Amino acid sequence: MSFAKAAAELNVTPAALSFQIKSLEEHLGAPLFRRLNRAVELTDAGRALAPDAKAAFEQLTAGWRAARRTQDDQSLTVTAGPAFTAKWLAPRLYEFAQSHPEIELRFSAALRVMDFARDNIDVAIRFGFGPDPGLYSLPLAEEWVVPVMTPQLAARYPTPQSLSDAVLIVDNSIDFISPPVNWAAWFDMMGVAVTPTYGPQFSQADHAVDAALAGVGVVLGRRALIIKDLAEGRLVAPYPYPLRTGARFRFLCREGAETRPQIAAFRDWILQEIEKTAHIADAMIFDAKDRK
Repeated sequence: MSFAKAAAELNVTPAALSFQIKSLEEHLGAPLFRRLNRAVELTDAGRALAPDAKAAFEQLTAGWRAARRTQDDQSLTVTAGPAFTAKWLAPRLYEFAQSHPEIELRFSAALRVMDFARDNIDVAIRFGFGPDPGLYSLPLAEEWVVPVMTPQLAARYPTPQSLSDAVLIVDNSIDFISPPVNWAAWFDMMGVAVTPTYGPQFSQADHAVDAALAGVGVVLGRRALIIKDLAEGRLVAPYPYPLRTGARFRFLCREGAETRPQIAAFRDWILQEIEKTAHIADAMIFDAKDRK
């Protein structure tokens, strides 16, 4: 609503902008603005045109950016949830950067589902069930939860039954999964009758894991978010009987974009990193007859 500001944004003179608006109005056959003393306001025709014109230019801009990105093989913009970014990606990124110094990485940690074109995103790591229509979707390792704690706490709680005396940390971030994947479901799977003492509840999974690392209590840790801590001994899983979630992290990009060099390199690196800790997942016991 300022000709001067619009001209500056378009990098043209106010006179050139006024000429273009006058030409547009003549083509439409109706004025779009009322010129006031120190301001302008939209006419009925202007108000009718403005929303769709704005949306059309935004769509054109998104398409232009998407087309430009197909020519870019040196930058990579990735979006993932805050928990996955903090617990899986961030601790490993140095290795990717060392292996691929030619790729400029940018990350956007957000729970909001971003649009590849509108938000200028190359890769998304999303957790859930899908489906992912119109996207290249690669399911990553099977996701499960298992009780984990510090080695010091593990000495105090040698059996699942002993958890009745433990502070149980609650991760509410997976409440959307059905059937539920929570402490009650895990105890039921194990055939253990306890009256648990629930401790702090967290809406973010990484915060729940951080509480367990601090020795606050025991958490049902999600595979992707605890696997490195298990591998390096900061957390232990004294009863390796995980509860399957049915949900998975998926590696997503636009169909056809998976062959772009930087996207393929990032995908292959993720798969290699998952393989490094596969032995921990292999040690988990899913057969109910083995549970005690």
